[in-house]
Amino acid sequence: MTDFTPFQSLLGGALIGLSAVLLMALHGRIAGMTGILTGVIPPLSPEWRWRAAFLAGAVAAPLLYQIVGGHIAFSVPVPTLALVVGGFLVGIGVHFGGGCPSGHGICGIARLSPRSIVAVATFMIAAFATVFIIRHAIGG
Repeated sequence: MTDFTPFQSLLGGALIGLSAVLLMALHGRIAGMTGILTGVIPPLSPEWRWRAAFLAGAVAAPLLYQIVGGHIAFSVPVPTLALVVGGFLVGIGVHFGGGCPSGHGICGIARLSPRSIVAVATFMIAAFATVFIIRHAIGG
């Protein structure tokens, strides 16, 4: 069972939205994590510095939150192999979907991009189906 954390969820969502707006306003770039990550893997993008800073902030923010007294309840109720397979499938989806869930979901929908709206609807339907199959059909 997942804890209900409305304050933390609202704050996290607001910070993600703020970072996406600032990245678009200051650099004219979409905050899609996969695209940002791609630019810091060799061969490096000419824009690798801001990409590395953005990724460092994504890693440092939860650590800073914990340091100032916040509690992050985190557990992974699935085996490591399931995470690896899931990550691989998401990578395939990123390739064929022309972007990652964060880019389509946060920035694409905000720009009313039809392609992003269809992509996010597809992600959500696949996620709902996967959870249903795993929890009810397979019994995981």
